Amino acid sequence: MAGVIFTSTIKLAEDGSWYIELQDITDPDDSRTEICKNLDEYESKIEQMGADYGGHIDEVRWLQDKEVTPHILDEIRLQMAEKRASIEEQLGEPITPVTQDTNI
Repeated sequence: MAGVIFTSTIKLAEDGSWYIELQDITDPDDSRTEICKNLDEYESKIEQMGADYGGHIDEVRWLQDKEVTPHILDEIRLQMAEKRASIEEQLGEPITPVTQDTNI
């Protein structure tokens, strides 16, 4: 079996709010799509979809529609950074490796 791959596409709703379209593209003949109106929904739905693969996801490809502005991307990045910091605080360790630049 090929790797478990999801796409997360940031889109704009008609009312101007953003949402994330989460899609499992692991099997092109059986893709599944979920709409996430905020990062809490995204976290819950990606965990549910990942559970189909024993909790293992090889890759999440982030995309955005052309209508999505840099301001919206910054808002989402900030919210994601806050979530990450909260999770790391609870765990007491980083959730992803941090690269050390020795040229500083």
